[in-house]
Formats: sequence, C-alpha cells, structure tokens
Amino acid sequence: MIAATWSTGDSVLMAVVGVLLVISGFLAAAETSLVRISKSRARVLSDEGRRGARALAGLADAPERFLNPILLLVLVCQLTSATLVGVIAGRLFGPAGVVVATVSEVVVIFTLFEAIPKNFAVTHPDVAARLSAPLVAGLLRVAPIRWISSGLQGLAAGALRLLGAPASPARVTESEVLALADVAHEDAAIASDERAFIHSVIEFGDTIVREIMVPRPDFVDVEASDTVGEALRIAVESGRSRLPVLGAGVDDVVGLVHLRQLAALVVAGRGGEAVGEHVGEVHFVPETQRVASLLAQMRRTRGHLVIVVDEYGGTAGLVTLEDVLEELVGEIADESDPHQQAAARASGGGLSISGRLNIDDANVDYELDLPKDGWDTVGGLILDLAGGVPEVGESFRVPGYRLTVQRIEGRRVEDVLVEPDGEP
Repeated sequence: MIAATWSTGDSVLMAVVGVLLVISGFLAAAETSLVRISKSRARVLSDEGRRGARALAGLADAPERFLNPILLLVLVCQLTSATLVGVIAGRLFGPAGVVVATVSEVVVIFTLFEAIPKNFAVTHPDVAARLSAPLVAGLLRVAPIRWISSGLQGLAAGALRLLGAPASPARVTESEVLALADVAHEDAAIASDERAFIHSVIEFGDTIVREIMVPRPDFVDVEASDTVGEALRIAVESGRSRLPVLGAGVDDVVGLVHLRQLAALVVAGRGGEAVGEHVGEVHFVPETQRVASLLAQMRRTRGHLVIVVDEYGGTAGLVTLEDVLEELVGEIADESDPHQQAAARASGGGLSISGRLNIDDANVDYELDLPKDGWDTVGGLILDLAGGVPEVGESFRVPGYRLTVQRIEGRRVEDVLVEPDGEP
C-alpha cells in the first residue's frame, strides 16, 4: 500500500529532508566546536599553520558573529525537515502518520544529526572547529545571513542593556587564567614551578607596596651626622648595600648612600667626613601604590631602593628592587640575608610561625586559611584581635584556628602558635 501511494514528489521531498538534516548536523557540530575553542587556542592552531585555523582565529575573535546565524540555520533546517516528514507520513499513513513522523524525527534528528555531531565536536574540538570554520566564515559573507546576524546581535545587546548587564563582558578573567594554570599542572602540561610563577604574575598586579615593604623598625639606616667610616661599618655589618640617611628624625630621610661609594671615600682618606655630605637622591612612594607600578617607576629612575610613606607623610618602611622581584620569582636569599627560622610543628598538630610573616604567604606556604581584613601580617592579626599589645601565652580564636602568642619583643608579636580549633 505504501509503495502504491509513494510518488516521485515524495522522493524529492525526502531527498530535501536528507540534505537539510545533513546541513543541520554539520552546523550542530560547528556550533559546539567553535564555542568550545578559546581565542588563545585558535591563535595557537593558526600559528602552527593548521588547515582552516586562520578562519577559525577570525571567528574566535567575535563568537557572537557566528553563533546567532548558526542557531537560526539549525532551527530552520530541523523545523523544515520535520514539517516535510510530517506531510509525507500524514499522506501515507493518515492520522497514525503523525505518531510515525514524531518518533522517526526524534530518533533520527536527535540521534544522528544532533547528539552524534555534538559529541564528536566535544571529543575532537580542534578537528571539528578547523573543518567547519572556513564554511561558517563563508556563510557569514552571504548578505542575508550577515544582515540577520547583525540584527540578532543588536537585539541581544539591547536586551543585555535592559537587564543591566555589560554588552561585552570580559572574555577571560584572572580567576579563569589561574584555574587554567592549575588544570595544566594537574595534566602535567606545566611544572609546579611554572604554575607558581603564573600565579605570582597574576597576583602581582593586585599587590600593594605596604604588603612587601620592610617596616620602619626593621630597616637599617644612618644619621646624616655619622661619619663615612661609621656608615661603612654599619653597611658591612648589616650586609646592606644601600642605607637611608636620616636628618632631623625617623621621618626625615634626606638621601641614600651606597656601600661602594662609602668604601671609595674611606680609601680616599675621607672617612671622617659627615655622611650627610655625600647622600644621593631618594624617591618616596605611598604605601598604597601598586607594586607593578613601582617596578615600572624603579626601571625608569634606575633606582634600587625607595622609601615608603604613609598617608600622614611619615616613614612607613622601605622597598628594594629585590623585594619587588621576590613577588614574582619567590624568595631570593643570599649570604647577607638574616636567617629566618622555618615554621616548626608542635605537638597536637600546631604550627609555630613568625608574627612578621605575611598572612597571604602563611596561607600559601603552610596551607592555612587565616583571615585577612585590614592587616598584612600574622602579628598584625594578633594585635587586632587583642585590641592592644597581648601578653605571652594569650590565645585568640579565628574561624578554624586558635592563635597563641609565644614570644614578644617590645610591642611586636614575634612568634605565634597556630592550632586547629573546631569550636565556633
């Protein structure tokens, strides 16, 4: 009965349906693969000279240009093919043809021309994207499709503005770059040192001078009235190559002197002269300045040491070029650096750490989760919790930890015992 009612027109319609389904399957794979390919990956493929990668790189620069036309064409192909199948099935089988058409459309369209192409694009995104990119780029050059793309893009931008969302959000965020580095390390694509360096570079832009400076009580200086010979002795004993020179007080830094300059003066028989007569230029920076900006400034001025001032103009500390570079490459130790004792494990799972340690460094180095809100060091956290200078043996609680003061020098918290604490 079916063969008797089948006509040449039905054959033509089924051929059209087949062509439409093939096109929809190709576009479904193109949509999935092109969306999954990042801009950076497309550029890598293009640099490697892969076939179709140049067109892929052009599409990856503006995914909104191809996404709307592809979705529209897929929808048109699938709706048209479904309608044609329904017409043929209805004529061949009558009312039952609707059920036959629906089942066949779901099985054939979804399985063969939706699920399989998209799964292939997910498992082989590079291949699928390179194969489809030239054809999709060619489609976008067709005037009607280009007009439709522009119109849909304008509608989408208008809807985003009504919802208060940015029309062009950032394609890649810092957190995504960090997560990508972590995934690459887990997949053994990069070494742990490379992962750490990527994290340091990203975090470098958010670090301010106060977080890396040598605080005022810790830096070594000389008085302007000291002799050159005395300044040389202090520089040699402290292992410092540059020394700030103070005038009327700790907040009056009048210049800098260099170890080699002092040694040359002593050799020349001028060791008895006042060091204030031989100071070099000194640069001042606010404690809230970004470290990345400071690095550019130090390169521009060829300075290796700057004085950090607080909002009242007082001397807060100093920063050397080595301090800045350590934010990128990690600790740079030499024979003149004072030896810092590593954290010691205590019985009961506690950890004894220096109060001078930056909280961010403590959290990273010792896998802690100490809070940071308005203070930079572990000692600063203790002072805030205590509301003043604590006594040795005093304990304070923060979420997840109990902090006990182990040693104090003057008004500074030197050693802190960090223990896990399950109490709220």
